[in-house]
Amino acid sequence: MIIYTHDDIVKQKERYLRMTETPINRLVLTLAVPTIISMCVSALYNMADSFFVGHINTESTAAVGMAFAFQALIQAIGFFFGSGSGNYISRALGAQDTEGAEKMAATGFLTAFLFGLAIMVIGLSFLTPFSRLLGATPDVIPYSNAYLKWLLIAAPFLISQMALNNQLRLQGNANLAMIGLVSGALLNILLDWIFICKVGMGVSGASLATLISQFVSWLLLLWVTTFDGNVHIKIGNFSPTRERYREVAAGGLPSLMRQSLSSISSVCLNWAAAIYAVQGHEASTIAAFAVVARVMQCAMAVILGFGQGFQPVCGFNWGAKKYARVRQSYLFAIAVTSATILVLATLGYIFAPQVIAFFRDEDPELIRVGARVLRWQCIAFPLVGVTTPTNMLLQNIRRTGRATLLAMSRQGIFFYPALFLAPHFWGLDGLQATMAIADVCTFMLALPFCISILRELKNLSTFEPC
Repeated sequence: MIIYTHDDIVKQKERYLRMTETPINRLVLTLAVPTIISMCVSALYNMADSFFVGHINTESTAAVGMAFAFQALIQAIGFFFGSGSGNYISRALGAQDTEGAEKMAATGFLTAFLFGLAIMVIGLSFLTPFSRLLGATPDVIPYSNAYLKWLLIAAPFLISQMALNNQLRLQGNANLAMIGLVSGALLNILLDWIFICKVGMGVSGASLATLISQFVSWLLLLWVTTFDGNVHIKIGNFSPTRERYREVAAGGLPSLMRQSLSSISSVCLNWAAAIYAVQGHEASTIAAFAVVARVMQCAMAVILGFGQGFQPVCGFNWGAKKYARVRQSYLFAIAVTSATILVLATLGYIFAPQVIAFFRDEDPELIRVGARVLRWQCIAFPLVGVTTPTNMLLQNIRRTGRATLLAMSRQGIFFYPALFLAPHFWGLDGLQATMAIADVCTFMLALPFCISILRELKNLSTFEPC
């Protein structure tokens, strides 16, 4: 039996009223702004590494690019446990089931940490084969091994920290979730500068900086869960039942598919880039795709951040059976994300060479290829303004099948055929257009889902309790 203090009960009641009665636009923006900051700052981990490492040599830049696929996989697992447990927590709090929420929080967090330990042991045992699997060429392997070593040690903290962040965010505590991520990211930038520029540790210094900063983030996020009104993490609440893991899987599978396919698609792009590169410029071409991946990750962080600010609003109000508010928040999310992406894509297209040169201005081939890849991705990127909020809504209200299908589309179902066919007919130009093709196809799949869920929410809202 879980005992709650008076302050806990008061704060839980205040949170319920805030999430179910505050005007939608203001509520979504209030939750989205700190989440956008969190996501952008999180993206700075890799951006900072790419910036500092880019001044060492092209092979080091490529090595950090190899590791991006692994970091995407780590994030996928963290999002799986965090979104899976967090979506349940959000609905449970909307239904005012605080005890169920706390048991799910402990189960999601501790299971994520154990998964991280397993990945660390396996990865360190097979470090060089792991680098090859990620697409590292022989001249890049020494650098990728040096970078991956500390990153693997950080895996338990990376995964469970991501789970904690999502749990806090989906409770409606985006400000507290931001504390750990922002602090860790700023520390990471400082340590990158110290370890690489001052100590001269090279690429291994970048990953050691990530390990230390992620551990600090982990400690801070654990600390903020102890605040009154939050769902607390207690070992005694760890309840690894089949039913709870079924709930985690239902809520987290779309995130797992979306993030893990991002990791696999990065590996496939690395392999393809080496195949279609101009002879003698393999490392430059791989590095160009890696730099674009970092840039698009930062742009996508804005969109995912806004979508993740919308999710707790959706979950709380779905649990409270306030379907009109769910529909209103969904339409608002589509409008804002679409407008934001249009601005970012336009700027990215116009200033593509300058953006790529920021990371490595000493390599003209890297800049040439990278600018073309970035411009191709910017052409279709605004379509993500519909697909991402739709995917997140379906995931949040437990439409697992459609949410998972949509999550698998952009960097899976449509990406791999495009990756095979476009370069086959158009060579490197086709490879550069692969993601744009996948974005168009994903939008065509998402549109009927969007129309269908809007109709469903409109019908449900007519039966809302007064």
